[in-house]
Amino acid sequence: MTNETKAARLRELIAKDCVAMPGVPNASIARQVERAGFDAVYISGAGLANCTAGLPDIGLLTLSEVTLLAGFVAKAVKIPAIVDADTGFGGVENAARTICELESAGLAGCHLEDQEFPKRCGHLAGKSLVASTDIEEKIAAAVAAKRDKDFLVIARTDARAIENFDGTVKRAQAYVAAGADAIFPEALQTKEEFRDLAKEVEVPLLANMTEFGKSPLLSFDELRELGYRMVIFPQSAFRVSMKSTAEFLRDLKRRGSQRDWLEKMQTREELYQLLDYDPKAAIWSGARNL
Repeated sequence: MTNETKAARLRELIAKDCVAMPGVPNASIARQVERAGFDAVYISGAGLANCTAGLPDIGLLTLSEVTLLAGFVAKAVKIPAIVDADTGFGGVENAARTICELESAGLAGCHLEDQEFPKRCGHLAGKSLVASTDIEEKIAAAVAAKRDKDFLVIARTDARAIENFDGTVKRAQAYVAAGADAIFPEALQTKEEFRDLAKEVEVPLLANMTEFGKSPLLSFDELRELGYRMVIFPQSAFRVSMKSTAEFLRDLKRRGSQRDWLEKMQTREELYQLLDYDPKAAIWSGARNL
């Protein structure tokens, strides 16, 4: 499946209904998302930094690293994937190049944010924003750089924590005017704010249901009813797996054996099925997707 058809498919999905996108830090978990029946997957910037590099989410990965890692995910699944592109890895020209690289890697879309570099997690204090006109220029350049008209350029605004709700609405509308295909309002603080923003913005909206943050954990159905077209769960699978792994390692250290955990493990056969790998076959069936 080509990048163009994946991007077009994502457009079709959000035109018809709201789409749930579990977040993943790697391609294996993306395959699990696909096997679970989800129609699209989200590649978390925090997940890539935390899981792959053991780094905090402060913009330390480069465009080349994000493109490589996100490309592994996009090529491992048939469903569309969108990725966190932070601040676009530089200025206006860098944002344009970011779109070209991510398109080439097989992504169906990405989001660019209006924080100053170095950025912070959207649900932490201490953030600062660039001028609205600066991100508008980045958005316009990113949209102009698209070779696939269906590639989704999503503008994220972190204005809620700094310029309050009214500032969020103002920036969202300005980013739409600059050409953004969708809007990602980060860290809204009440269900009413999610509702009211949806009344003010005409393009598709993305809701971030991250845990332990500023936003209430609204259900997928609630957000669909409010008019949202994408709902991401960026770190949920990663957090579950990290807590389970920590519990296992403590038990292994204490007991010196993993025997009591076998029932909780993915088996070798289940892993091979996930990877479309038959050890008895002469050629791995997934090679054609590389």
